Amino acid sequence: MSKKRVLITGASGLIGGLVRTRLADRYEFSALNRRPVEGMPCLQADIADFEAIRPAFQGQDAVVHLSAYTGTAEDPAAGDWEQNLHHSIIGCRNVYEAAAQAGVKRFVFGSSGCTILGHEREYPYHHLVAGEYDQAPAQWDPVTREWPVRPDGIYGCCKAFGEVLGRYYADEFGMSVLCIRLGAVLDTDRPKLRRQYPGYLSHRDVVEMVRCCLDAPDDLVYEIVDAVSNNRWRWRDIEHARKVIGYVPQDSADQYELEETA
Repeated sequence: MSKKRVLITGASGLIGGLVRTRLADRYEFSALNRRPVEGMPCLQADIADFEAIRPAFQGQDAVVHLSAYTGTAEDPAAGDWEQNLHHSIIGCRNVYEAAAQAGVKRFVFGSSGCTILGHEREYPYHHLVAGEYDQAPAQWDPVTREWPVRPDGIYGCCKAFGEVLGRYYADEFGMSVLCIRLGAVLDTDRPKLRRQYPGYLSHRDVVEMVRCCLDAPDDLVYEIVDAVSNNRWRWRDIEHARKVIGYVPQDSADQYELEETA
């Protein structure tokens, strides 16, 4: 049986690299990237240039869209509107449109927990994020996909746009769209700050989430799933992801002692 052909945008990023290296034996990957990607076919283009990116989608069974503006060391909040507009609004629309025109059946959108991080302002979630566990209740209601979108910045607003756009393309073109609200995937694969403990997402678990989305039933039209590891203090729901695509995280932030005081 031939491998599923999967196009990754943003394949040179942290998550893109994890997916293409750890799942290379399972899928036939290619890349749409501004920089060359070693070891796989790659079309180098800016996703804001619609005509330039269209050839990358031909013959693909699925797309994993991870490319986005995520800010710089000087702009960690990704608050640059022009960059967000270019990559995460115009570029995101172009990727959806090119996929639809090429007849792609499955679209996996790399969304973010930033679409709902505004809920951290409320009790008891602000205590969980601050590490004030003695002030939190023994149990709390997890924030689910059904709660109102509440971004914590422009980046989260753009990701919310991508989720809504996915709903439109699923309804209008019959393309199966699965949106992953990614947690904190870190280069060290361990929490660096106290606030990262609830939303930590290990390298192994993020790869498993993408695999679950790519292998999900064909009749799954549209879903939003939260991706965090099995963290004791998590406040985002992962039960829905288990039910609809079989995601079961293997790791937890709680196995790590905090090394920094920030």
